[in-house]
Amino acid sequence: MQSAFYKRGVLVTVSLLSSVYRWRSAMSVTFRVQLYFFLLSLSALKGHSRYLEENEITPEGLFSLLNSELKRELPEDFIYRRPLRCLDMVATEGQFTFTADRPHLNCAAFFIGEPNEIISIEYNNVNIDCDGGDFIKVFDGWVMKGQKFPSSQDHPLPLYERYVDFCETGSVRRVVRSSQNVAMIFFRIQNARSGFSITVRKLINPYPCNIISQTPEGSFTMVIPQQHKNCSFSIIYPVEIQIAELSLGHFKDFPVKRAVPGCAGAGDFVELLGGNGVDTSKMFPVADLCYSFSGPAQMKIGCENTVVRMVSSGKFVNRVAFQYRLLDRNELQKIKGNNVEDFCFTE
Repeated sequence: MQSAFYKRGVLVTVSLLSSVYRWRSAMSVTFRVQLYFFLLSLSALKGHSRYLEENEITPEGLFSLLNSELKRELPEDFIYRRPLRCLDMVATEGQFTFTADRPHLNCAAFFIGEPNEIISIEYNNVNIDCDGGDFIKVFDGWVMKGQKFPSSQDHPLPLYERYVDFCETGSVRRVVRSSQNVAMIFFRIQNARSGFSITVRKLINPYPCNIISQTPEGSFTMVIPQQHKNCSFSIIYPVEIQIAELSLGHFKDFPVKRAVPGCAGAGDFVELLGGNGVDTSKMFPVADLCYSFSGPAQMKIGCENTVVRMVSSGKFVNRVAFQYRLLDRNELQKIKGNNVEDFCFTE
């Protein structure tokens, strides 16, 4: 038995898998190093960017908080505390304090939770000179390489509402919540001994939408319950996607192999995207799926970022279940050798 993808407008056949790939802990370390250097190439707010040539951040230090062992070892009533770095990544709840020892003009801290969580950032104490040019701005999502996740097409808020400036809102909005499992803050502090402290909490999101995966391997089921919106699951690494099940209400009674010229006319569909940034609107369509089926079916995408994106009209309950795993070096070389596309390696 076989399942069908529409690859860039052409129907292609995707073979079935007979087994599920095992987790590889060593690949997780590779992913952490890759994402670390990905963070180092970010562009700061308002187009100001720089190369981070001197810093004290190591890959091990930056991603140490992604270790789930930390959460299991801490008592429930324990509040985790540590300093916040000018370029930082936070994957656990706690209190974080930044105190400037010299002018820091372009700083950013990234926050990430589990797929079914959203991020809450509360200001505990702020001592900055807003009139002198200091600022702290929370962004609902991530900005990397000048691109935003989620894209403006997929986020429920207009872009200007996704930035919350402490100097403009003050005590009016001391707590800011994200719409998905990632958020970040930009800050500029020019005077020594100035700074701020925040409390980061994670709240359960019953219908997660627009997710960045913490790991290059795992599984997820995306459900959109009769809501008119687009949801993306982003994996910042080349991976193999295995679609286990796709349920689209409007086409559940149609055969999978029915030939149509792609899914552009369907109000409900799933697409696989590949690219080297995080903005889904700037990524390349690899495959369209607009008919329900029970898989599994697979596709390998050798891009820096791989995305499963569901578009929903709001008329039906749509569901897609999938697994993903990191591609090893040999697989990437094979895909590169067989590939005829010029944007990423696919198979």
